[in-house]
Amino acid sequence: MGAEPLEIHLDDQDLDRSLRRDVRVGLTAPEKWLPPRWFYDTRGSELFDEITRLPEYYPTRAERAVLADRAAEIVELTRAKTLIELGSGSSEKTRLLLDAFTHRGGLGTFVPLDVSVSALTGSTTALAADYPGLRVRGIVGDFTRHLDRLPTGGRRLVIFLGGTIGNLLPAERADFLARMRAALEAGDWLLVGTDLVKNPAVIVPAYDDAAGVTAEFNRNVLRVLNRELGADLDPEAFAHVALWDPAHEWIEMRLRAERPMRVRVLDLDVGFAAGEELRTEVSAKFRPEGIAAELATAGFRTQRFWTDPDGLFGVTLARAA
Repeated sequence: MGAEPLEIHLDDQDLDRSLRRDVRVGLTAPEKWLPPRWFYDTRGSELFDEITRLPEYYPTRAERAVLADRAAEIVELTRAKTLIELGSGSSEKTRLLLDAFTHRGGLGTFVPLDVSVSALTGSTTALAADYPGLRVRGIVGDFTRHLDRLPTGGRRLVIFLGGTIGNLLPAERADFLARMRAALEAGDWLLVGTDLVKNPAVIVPAYDDAAGVTAEFNRNVLRVLNRELGADLDPEAFAHVALWDPAHEWIEMRLRAERPMRVRVLDLDVGFAAGEELRTEVSAKFRPEGIAAELATAGFRTQRFWTDPDGLFGVTLARAA
């Protein structure tokens, strides 16, 4: 059937406004922060792809192992007619599900949603070529804002992989899941990947690898600000920090100023004290009962919960009640 023209709900001007808003709010906060979405320009996406292949970074391998083992079961349980992927990127792991759907038959449409026009253009073209009987309908949008733009009708399965839900703070997760449920009909399905609570000695190296790739990925957000906003941040003046927070059961990535400095961003004059930290990412880790409770609060009933053989990563299949 081929790839349809992209449905665009997010353009460059919208992204620019969002970046300016996030920078203004985050860099003037008492404890400075930036959201992780701004890591992912072309270079950031390349670096993250490299991270997923590092020996320390277990989440991608573990989630892929679950999907490889359970794809046929997921297809048989859901019997979906439409598969929707949030934050799709290259949809590499999703091919495990698409292969299983192709083997069983019945899937008519695949809808990847991502903020990147270039990523979606490449992935939808490749997927349409590899799955010629499938309608591929890419949506350029933000999963925190555009869930109401998802196609309706038929039996739908929404997938949200990679542990990305852990980048949302608890209140943000509750809001996201509530809006996800509002966008679905009773009987529709949600498949969500969650990194699990485990020994911090396993978790921390995944965010602070020996080769320093994650450090470069973290600093890339400063390069994005320099390029897009004309800022004068010196990425090399910031050290990469990855810390486990046992109270919240999440890991935080931060950038620590190695010397006092003042920088210009937009019309702001931003000061950093030596040792001051800028939080760039929170990555929550989950317990099975915790994600089930959050889903239940939003109106989903957990049907299955699977892990990889080492119990590192969880995949939950839930149904809209």
